Amino acid sequence: MFVGHYGVAFGAKPATPVVPLWVYFIAVQWLDVVWSILVLCDIEKLHIVAGFTEANPYDLYYMPYTHGLPGAIVLSLALGAIVAATVARQRGLAFLVVSAAAFSHWILDLIVHIPDLPLYDNTDKVGLGLWRHVGLSFPLELIVLLAGTWYYARVLPPAGRRGHIALRGFVVLLVLLQVYANFGPPPPSETAMAIMALGLYVALAVLAAVLERVRALP
Repeated sequence: MFVGHYGVAFGAKPATPVVPLWVYFIAVQWLDVVWSILVLCDIEKLHIVAGFTEANPYDLYYMPYTHGLPGAIVLSLALGAIVAATVARQRGLAFLVVSAAAFSHWILDLIVHIPDLPLYDNTDKVGLGLWRHVGLSFPLELIVLLAGTWYYARVLPPAGRRGHIALRGFVVLLVLLQVYANFGPPPPSETAMAIMALGLYVALAVLAAVLERVRALP
């Protein structure tokens, strides 16, 4: 899953307003952020195979540290602890919500990935395989994104009209990115894929910070 993860980020924000939206944008992609770094370090691995699934060309054959169930739990709790240590109040709540948002990545991946999520080490892999059917996975991405965005906008309305416009524009951008991810050309190499992914996660977190600032303006 890609932009569907950001629906969780939007939906989690109202539970702990003390945690910035951009932190949630990092949290919901935290497993993939670390995955990108490990791919660049040649620790976790993938193959790019055209037509591997209808939704994308990624054979994610070795990622036990970030997408194995034990590793996903440890990484999620670690990020929750880091964020909780940086906020001035509601630390316990921040820890729980950020950890849950980070671990939601594995849960949503379970729905769309083919069986490549290890339950232990690099064995007993699971995945319901919705990526095999882009006609199902693509709408699911949008449903999760729009549901989270709707809840965010309803509970935390902007201070002025520009906030509504900014949020709508941001959602359109995310939808276009999902279109490209599912129907655009594959990256030229595994290394390029990891670099692009890491840069995109950072860029979207920066845009989330800008969005939150704009929505606070009258």
